[in-house]
Amino acid sequence: MKKISDFVSGIEKCTDAQIREEMQKLTPAPVACVNWPDEFPYAPSVSVRVANSENALVLMFEVAENHIKAVAMENNGNVWEDSCVEFFVADPSGEGYYNFEVNCVGTVLASKRKSRTDAVHFTDEQIAQMRVFGSLEHKPTDMRGEDLKWWLVEVIPFSLFGLEGGARTIKANFYKCGDNCDTTHFLSWSPIGLPSPDFHCPAFFGEIELK
Repeated sequence: MKKISDFVSGIEKCTDAQIREEMQKLTPAPVACVNWPDEFPYAPSVSVRVANSENALVLMFEVAENHIKAVAMENNGNVWEDSCVEFFVADPSGEGYYNFEVNCVGTVLASKRKSRTDAVHFTDEQIAQMRVFGSLEHKPTDMRGEDLKWWLVEVIPFSLFGLEGGARTIKANFYKCGDNCDTTHFLSWSPIGLPSPDFHCPAFFGEIELK
């Protein structure tokens, strides 16, 4: 799969409201691949919009689901167990990949990886270089209902995943999960051809063309 990022010069310098306004102008891509339908058929509505400036990548996820949950409140906690959106991107140098996982209230897990088990987590200082904001307050959350909506914006400096000049195409995937939500689910943007749930699979990353 391929996604073209829209160029918005200096977007990372804008206010939160301005960034959201710019992102809403862009065409969303569905995060809708149900790769393991027999065991995990639930598919909340999820999309991502992608923009880049000279120095950063900006993502805006929009989600509608029946259980919004957030327990992890500290950096590098178990955010994947909550209502969580994720961005995995290959290191342009070819040395492994990075994963940026953020729950619905903005708690971040980020690391540089060679595999699921071989990882170096980002420090608090590195995570602080990101900018994360959304529709929910950063506090424990547990809401149930039909098509509950939330959105989240991530501004990720290129320097955090080794893209400082050079490459204009990145290999990546976007995910939505909720391991400990009422209905466990695993969605992806680019399809995953594996027999059981696994997001740590760079072989199935799609392409994002930066402008």
